[in-house]
Amino acid sequence: MARLRVLYLSVFIMFLGQQTLNPLIAPLAREVGLEEWQVGVIISTAAVVVVLTSQFWGRKSTQWGRKPVLVGALAGAALAMLAFAVLAQLGIAAVLGGGALFGLFVLTRGVLFGAAFAAVPPTASAYVADATGNERDRLAGMAAIGAAQGIAMIAGAAVGGLLGGLGMLAPLYAVPLLLGIGALIVLALVKPQDPRELVTAPPRVNPLDRRVWPFLVAGFGIFTSLGFVQILVGFLLQDRNALPATATATATGGTMLAAGIGMLLAQVVIVPRTSWPARKLMRAGTAVALIGLALLVPDLGIPVFVAAVFVTGLGLGLAIPGYSAGPTFAMTKEEQGGLAGVVAANNALTFVLAPVLATGLYELSPLAPLVIAVAIMGLVLVLLFAHPLLRAAEPVRQEEPTGTAG
Repeated sequence: MARLRVLYLSVFIMFLGQQTLNPLIAPLAREVGLEEWQVGVIISTAAVVVVLTSQFWGRKSTQWGRKPVLVGALAGAALAMLAFAVLAQLGIAAVLGGGALFGLFVLTRGVLFGAAFAAVPPTASAYVADATGNERDRLAGMAAIGAAQGIAMIAGAAVGGLLGGLGMLAPLYAVPLLLGIGALIVLALVKPQDPRELVTAPPRVNPLDRRVWPFLVAGFGIFTSLGFVQILVGFLLQDRNALPATATATATGGTMLAAGIGMLLAQVVIVPRTSWPARKLMRAGTAVALIGLALLVPDLGIPVFVAAVFVTGLGLGLAIPGYSAGPTFAMTKEEQGGLAGVVAANNALTFVLAPVLATGLYELSPLAPLVIAVAIMGLVLVLLFAHPLLRAAEPVRQEEPTGTAG
């Protein structure tokens, strides 16, 4: 469907803007005199804002319409990043610095960009739920959203590197331009919803709702394991193989590319071509990811390490669309935006906690976070087979809301 292709493009552009900027944060911080911990605060602030505002945006997309929220999110992100670029230029020129610059970075890249970014994943997921009536199409749609994010992760690193060759400011100003173009594309090409489809007061979805919480627990475990891998790959490669910094960066990039290829293979090729229901995808994907994680525990050399990360990515690429689509069939149409917001907040919360947990455990023992990641994924697999809602063969049909608040 043409409207879904535009939706995937908007997701790609938002994530491309984020991923293009991410590699530049550390060198930019040093250029303007910020400390490493301040970079962590800037990025963590954005993640916390995503957690806090995702359900708000999901419900507003049901109240105002998916299109206005997408356009507003892309435009707001463009303005936030334009302000960030101007501040960076002032910092490089030594016109602005110290605590003032740090505070303004937190406001623009953390709070404002985080709030705008938070609107896109839940709105996109709710849009797919609106546009698809059967499980196979919905799974393919959720997989396409994941694929758009994965491609953006790969492309963002490449774009950031290429533009960075033109100077620090080139990519900083390219990002808001890119986001602005995305807003115009959505404005021009996405058809507004019928006003009769809008809901004046969308219900708030309770994460403890019995139709939702088992999926959230499974998804939290899946994304926590993913966060552990993303954070630890560089440390493990360098420490196990005594690599210098430059070689570590190259090896880490190549290894994470293998993970991205595994996820894309699952989301672009396997999920759309299989008739597996959401729960079967979750079980199969979790089992595959568990094998990949287990292979990371022993030091079997770089080739096996890269293969293990690829297998982990493949498994996660299978499991995540099932997790995203699974609970949508149990919710009413009015609840889809709130549900998408809860799922997005759940995912974002793992990226607030995983870096701290993984690095803290790594300092105690390099094997500790890997063993815990394997244990978490194993528990998720047990839950998927043990809980009645998650082991059901067919999607639970929509029913009256329970455990929700207006």
